[in-house]
Amino acid sequence: MRETEKLAINFRAKVIEMSHTAKTAHLASSLSCIDIIAVLYGQILNINSNNLLSADRDRFILSKGHAAAALYVALVHKKILNESDLDTYGQVGSLLEEHPSPKLPGVEAATGSLGHGLPFGCGIALAGRIRGLDYRTFILMSDGECNEGSVWEAAMFAAGKRLGSLCALVDFNKWQATGRSREVLALDPLIDKFSSFGWKVHEIDGHDHEQITNAVSGVTVDNEKPTMVIAHTVKGKGVSFMEDDNNWHYRVPTSEEVLAAKVELGGV
Repeated sequence: MRETEKLAINFRAKVIEMSHTAKTAHLASSLSCIDIIAVLYGQILNINSNNLLSADRDRFILSKGHAAAALYVALVHKKILNESDLDTYGQVGSLLEEHPSPKLPGVEAATGSLGHGLPFGCGIALAGRIRGLDYRTFILMSDGECNEGSVWEAAMFAAGKRLGSLCALVDFNKWQATGRSREVLALDPLIDKFSSFGWKVHEIDGHDHEQITNAVSGVTVDNEKPTMVIAHTVKGKGVSFMEDDNNWHYRVPTSEEVLAAKVELGGV
């Protein structure tokens, strides 16, 4: 098993605990993108506790801000947050809010109102070029937020400005809050859409760590095109009674369900 796969198991167990303790929603949305976050924070991103103020650090924007718990556990892994900080998740006065705030170390942008992560990332990537810096900018989006017109304006901007240091990943778990993504609006074919907008596009299994790594490892400032990764995922991935069940968009696990999930994950 890859180290990042072990990391993803631990991340899943922790966000399930956090949802139960804080009584917060969006657990399944966090679980679907855990593998992507584990690969990015486990081996790709040049981000750590020592370079948070460095101009050369890579940037990561969780555009699907409702999956904030998945980001928080990654920041603990990078020693940007303390393990004990997770105990405050969702509590009044805590910086670990249900959607990420830039007041928290390691968070580049406030997200939650969907459709803003990609245009924000475009600005960050262009600023890097203007300043002659070689950092990369990664944005993790939801499929549902591709309903937003701001996403497609940003897609045209990124290609037009040849933002090769920019990489966006769509956590394509096929669900939105109220129904199947493809039934809410005509998302398909996402690959053809972004390709026609001038992006280099990869279509992958968003739970296969080798495929994730291969899709993002070639992102550099020297690329002529921005990179889009369409990552097919399963909402609630890792726990059989949560997988592809949209009730877990809002449901909070009971203590018995937390235990059952941990057993299924391997007793972590």
